[in-house]
Amino acid sequence: MNFLGSLGGGLLAVGSVFLLVLFVILWVGAGVTRAREDMADRLAHYGRDQVVMGAREDQLAKPLAARTVGPLFLKFSSFLKRFTPAGYLEKIQHKLLLAGNPGNLDAPAFVVIKLLTTALGLFAAFYLLDFGADTLQRTVLFGMPIALGFFGPNAWLQRKVDDRSKAMLRALPDLLDLLVISVEAGLGFDSALARVIATVPGPLSEEFFRMLQETRVGVSRRDAMRHLMDRTDLDELRSFILAMIQAEAFGVTIARVLRVQADEMRVKRRQRAQEKAFAAPVKLVFPLVFCIFPSLFIVLLGPAAIQISGAFGGL
Repeated sequence: MNFLGSLGGGLLAVGSVFLLVLFVILWVGAGVTRAREDMADRLAHYGRDQVVMGAREDQLAKPLAARTVGPLFLKFSSFLKRFTPAGYLEKIQHKLLLAGNPGNLDAPAFVVIKLLTTALGLFAAFYLLDFGADTLQRTVLFGMPIALGFFGPNAWLQRKVDDRSKAMLRALPDLLDLLVISVEAGLGFDSALARVIATVPGPLSEEFFRMLQETRVGVSRRDAMRHLMDRTDLDELRSFILAMIQAEAFGVTIARVLRVQADEMRVKRRQRAQEKAFAAPVKLVFPLVFCIFPSLFIVLLGPAAIQISGAFGGL
């Protein structure tokens, strides 16, 4: 009981430290995002002849995180690029791209956040360490904050990637159906896609809108579709894009290809729903065996066991 009480107190302290770390990360991330936006604004206004009045007042009006932490954070993340393993930053950048660039972060900034959370986890571990406790308790209290600090940003990023992929996968069949209806009504592919994007919100519409923007600035449709395929990394969307590229290369009617792809996406959605329905009984085995059946046995066999024990006790 003493171990459980001390462990509960340690977990409460770990949770408090974790909330503090989360607040610091959000504050720093907001500063980095605003600093990047300010940098983009300065680049956009660079080269103009007019002098912007009140620049000092505008700079002082910005939040403290954007004026102090943000620029230092960006400089340190640029310096950190020299010491990261080869390919690690590219992998993190690809994951950030799949997650939709949350918080306008890049790979070096994410690595700095990970180092910051690990350092705070190490500090929390030394703060919670009790040399008078047993080995198990010391291991738990020392390793949990470090593990949270080191694996927490990766888990958050992977959760962002999974949520975005699921949202795009759910929206893909409906978006293709609307696209088929628009194309068969007489619109061109780009016009139909623009109308569908304006009708259906979500991350998939944002990616298609980015593809349209690329085609409007001079990128070929094939390259823009390949860029979309790299930014999403969905098998269903990959098959649709490859079918569209082949249709464009061989001169096949786009309406026919879209109809076939829409039917295939509906079949795949039905198959995914059936797969989840078939997996439900297997997932119910654990709560049935370990949670529901013991309660039923206690309610049904408890009175009988009491009567049998009373009858044999009287003998």
